[in-house]
Order: sequence, then structure tokens, then C-alpha cells
Amino acid sequence: MSEQEGEPSEDRKKYEFQKVIEDLKEYSGSGTQLVTIYVPPDKRISDVVAHVTQEHSEASNIKSKQTRTNVQDALTSIKDRLKYYGGEPPERGMVLFSGAVDTGGGRTDMVTEVLENPPQSVESFRYHCDSEFLTEPLEHMLEDKGLYGLIVLDRREANVGWLRGKRVEPVKSATSLVPGKQRKGGQSAQRFARLRLEAIDNFYQEVAEMADDLFVPERHNLDGILVGGPSPTKDEFLDGDYLHHELQDKVLGKFDVSYTDESGLYDLVDAGEEALADAALMEDKNEMETFFEELHGGELATYGFDQTRKNLNMGAVDRLLISEDLREDVVVYECPNGHTDRELVDRRADTPDHECSTCGETVEADEADREDAIEHLTRLADQRGTETKFISTDFEKGEQLLNAFGGIAGILRYSTGV
Repeated sequence: MSEQEGEPSEDRKKYEFQKVIEDLKEYSGSGTQLVTIYVPPDKRISDVVAHVTQEHSEASNIKSKQTRTNVQDALTSIKDRLKYYGGEPPERGMVLFSGAVDTGGGRTDMVTEVLENPPQSVESFRYHCDSEFLTEPLEHMLEDKGLYGLIVLDRREANVGWLRGKRVEPVKSATSLVPGKQRKGGQSAQRFARLRLEAIDNFYQEVAEMADDLFVPERHNLDGILVGGPSPTKDEFLDGDYLHHELQDKVLGKFDVSYTDESGLYDLVDAGEEALADAALMEDKNEMETFFEELHGGELATYGFDQTRKNLNMGAVDRLLISEDLREDVVVYECPNGHTDRELVDRRADTPDHECSTCGETVEADEADREDAIEHLTRLADQRGTETKFISTDFEKGEQLLNAFGGIAGILRYSTGV
């Protein structure tokens, strides 16, 4: 029975972007001949083509014949790639790279790469021509992890927004009709207090509706919610169960914040920094805790390239754990006697000769095939319905995964004895 690969996880997509970025950063041109174009999702492809055509025309004024030719060739390559798209870019935009990169000995190779749907939407159109490709905006997207809801409120006003990675996005605001504590003439103290409590309740409901409208559609992608404001406002709001029950479970904490306008959202992020850091790593920490529990007292842990790969091939791995900092290739050696060996080699290192583990025959390096280790393992995982988790090295057990277990481990579905 043939096995179909599933849709790559977001973690895997981010890794693939990271790998491409690392490759692009290695390239350099002899002049300002490497072209980078960032295309936001609201930019029409026809407008991009028109801009590229204009740049191609203006490039004819470049004095250096070699640089002029290389820039125009890069722009032609980009224009050819744009023909494959309709009127609109992909949902989160795209980034195009093209240029003649130095390969040594005075030689160059033309490289063209198109990255669709980066981890975050491209915010603005940008054309860049230099001796290096412009990768910093993409790198910032990869650094920005997490999606958090933000709520700041007192009895006068409230603001609701997002924290996307490191970027705060104010979205909705409201002001209240809650009267001050001084009652107006002619009203009894009891009636005034009742009207004031009703107004407070109505305002809290309005704030909750704003939060529900914004956060509930994203609840499966939401990593947590922070609530800020003075006491007792934030306590009353949370204790009153105004939020949707699924959002209530996402609240990471409540924090004292002096301001409840848009600036209060930024203050809330600062106040909740520790909670955010813990939440970002919590899933990774839980996975590693489970791994170590199985390693020391159970039968459902696997680690190392060979052992984990065998279990993957058997379909026995429930969750594949890969260090975010793993940077190795799998080298496949086919010896003349029909035996196959696989070995991990640093991605930037040359392929070494190999002695067959079965018969001792030497396999020349130029007869071996190389593949990125993570791509190799995640492809096996996708084929067998195994979930892949990329583990940060920003905590002790995450570092141990990389340094003590080779960056590769897994939690098994059942004991295999392998």
C-alpha cells in the first residue's frame, strides 16, 4: 500500500524556511547584483511585474558590463517566475531572490529562489539590490514565536489586541458609561449603587464580547491570554467568568498595569514577560519531561539517529523530537556488495569515505548521497502519521537533547525492543 505524505507542520515549515535562509546568507555577489523582492499579499502581481520591468530598464545605466548583465539576468529570472502566479500573491505574500553568486575562481552561478507564505505576512513591498540577499525581515519572522491575546481594562476604558511574536497589535477599544462614585442629587445611595454595578457589569460584558470576537476564531492557535489593569477591575472581570469558557482556560495570568489605553497593552507585555517566556517553552518542557520519564522508568523512549529511524520505519513513533539547533545531513552509503549504511555528518562538512559496517568495503565519498537529516526524518514521520516536535535549546533538557542524544529522540506508541 502506498503511503501519502501529510501536510507539513508549521514547525517543519519554519525549519525549511530557516534552512533556505541559511543557504541564502552564504551567497555573495561580486557587485550589487543580488536582487531581493518582498511582496505583501495585497500587492497585485501585475504591479510587481511592472516594477521589475522598470528596474530592468534602469539597470541599463549600470556602468559595469558584468554587473549590468547579472542584474538584468536576475530580474528576467524573477519576471519568468512571476508568470506562474495569477493576479494575487499567496495568502501571506512571498519573497523572491535572484542573482549571480560567486562560486570561486572567478565563476558565478545564477540562483533563483521563491519563498511563499512566510511564517508571518509580508508587511510592505520592498525591492533591494546589493552584494548580499536581504534576509533580515525573514529572520525576524522566524524569531517571532507565539500568538497571545492581550486585554487591559479599568472601569473607564479597555483595549484588546494581539502579541504576535514580539509585535504588539492593538485591535479594539471601548469606553464605559460607568458613573463615578459620587452620586447625583435626588438618587438614593442604594439605587445609585445598583445602577453603578449594572453599568460595570454591562461594560465587562462588552469587553468580553470584544475579546471573544477577536480570540475565539483563533483559539486553536492561541498560546495564551494576558489580562492587565488595576485591582480590583481585572480580578472582577476574570472572577466573573465573562470570557468564553475556552478563553478562560487560556489565561496565563493577571498583572497590575497603570494604563488601559493602547500603551497599556505594551505595559502588559512587559509585566507578563516571565509568564510569556514560561508559556513559550512549556510545551517543549512537557515533551522532554515525558521523554525522560520513559527513558528512566518506562519503555517508550527512543533516541539517536539509528534507533529512532528504525522505530520510525516500524511506525512505532508517536512523537518525533528534534532539536531546533540540529544541523546535520544523512549520508547514504551503498557498498558494492549491496549493503546500505547511513551516517550523520555536519551539514557544512565534506562527505567522508566510509567503511561498510557489514563487509568492511570502502565506499568512496563521491558515490554517496546526502540529504538533510531533518527532512529525511520528518518525511518518514509524515508518511507514518508521526507528529514532529521541534525542541528549543533554551532550557536544560532541551540542551541535553542536542548534546547528549544527538538532537534526535522520540516517544513511542508501543515498546519495540529497538
